[in-house]
Amino acid sequence: MRLIVALIATFVGIGFTYAQQPMYVVGGKVVESIDDIPHENIERIDVLPADEATIAEWGSAAHEGVIIVTLRYDTPARFSAEGFDNFTDYLANTVVWSDKMPAERVSLRIVVGTDGRATISEVLQATSRNFLRRVERAIEQAPLWSPAMRDGTPVESIQLVNLLLPKGKSLPVEHAVIMI
Repeated sequence: MRLIVALIATFVGIGFTYAQQPMYVVGGKVVESIDDIPHENIERIDVLPADEATIAEWGSAAHEGVIIVTLRYDTPARFSAEGFDNFTDYLANTVVWSDKMPAERVSLRIVVGTDGRATISEVLQATSRNFLRRVERAIEQAPLWSPAMRDGTPVESIQLVNLLLPKGKSLPVEHAVIMI
């Protein structure tokens, strides 16, 4: 996402370095970063140059320009069930994976449908099939989400899930030999 923003900014002549960041506005709110927004949820990106008009409208924080991100929804999908406000925490407590088992990771792109049901749209990474199957079962049996809304109507949205179990463990470092 950072590369996309840099390319857009260069194209429209904002010209900034990574030490100097533009102001990001998502859904009318200023945010630190847009890196965690799945590109499928972005409807439009508007880039305002760092000129007098932009600074007059947005204040001195806009001295490197403003990137306005319009999402496909007004309110994002929310997960709240059984004492969990975060889907990843829910999965971490639902997937049976003991501390004696090796560390495993799965990264997924899920779709939260208009009915609130979460389904896997893409497996981005899985360190083992066994772990992936357990996560898939947990997602299939998960309580419904409150779907994203646009103009009062439920719409599909994309969520990213990164799960590493058991909690507190890290994946072993893979060593490789590069021969030239």
